Amino acid sequence: MQLGFEILFEDADLLAVAKPAGLLTQSALGIDSLEVRIKRFLKERDGAEGDVYLGVPHRLDRPVSGAILFAKNLKAAQRISKQFESRRVEKTYWALVEGEVEPGEGTGTDYLKKIEGKPRTVVVEANDSGGRKAVLHYEVIQGVVGRTLLEITLETGRTHQIRVQCASRGHPLLGDELYGSRERFGPWSDDERQRLIALHARRLKFWNHTARGFVTVEAKLPEHWKDAGVDQEKIPRTEEPKNQT
Repeated sequence: MQLGFEILFEDADLLAVAKPAGLLTQSALGIDSLEVRIKRFLKERDGAEGDVYLGVPHRLDRPVSGAILFAKNLKAAQRISKQFESRRVEKTYWALVEGEVEPGEGTGTDYLKKIEGKPRTVVVEANDSGGRKAVLHYEVIQGVVGRTLLEITLETGRTHQIRVQCASRGHPLLGDELYGSRERFGPWSDDERQRLIALHARRLKFWNHTARGFVTVEAKLPEHWKDAGVDQEKIPRTEEPKNQT
């Protein structure tokens, strides 16, 4: 069976997969999405009758690739949603940005506001009533000519947070035209909705209720990152991947 995604972890309650870039996490009826593909896969594999339940506790933007977690029943969905809401889930991203980032590590704190009716977020003053605090930590993990590969961990989960915070500091993600990038990234498409950006959900760490312990899942970089100069084999490993309990 052609899945269109890679399974990173699965048990009776949860399913973690590697989302391809360019694919919606969820969609309206009749439109392809990762949710649709997973439901179809589970229904065919397990011989399920009727609708397949799939909880979606978090999402990745369409042009973003990487690790994403789903719940296979309502109770599991409630548990894992609480982990995301209380920020117990550790989310680590890799981002390839324009320019040379200095210093080599640091913390970014801003107040972000989503523009009503538009798929865009902006940085605002701390006293703006619509602003929400956004905090991320970064570390430079590889230098590419005129570009920098960052490992980013999030304390908060705001709309387009990494994209906005990097761009506001003069380092937009490659391919992210919405936030000022002038460089293409990945396979080109005349359809703006299919254009990719250099953001990858590298790692998720969450509490597994069944095993009574933490699980870490890690998604490999898509092949097109090599064309942008990123050599995954030369990136120092900061944590041993644990795609199982």
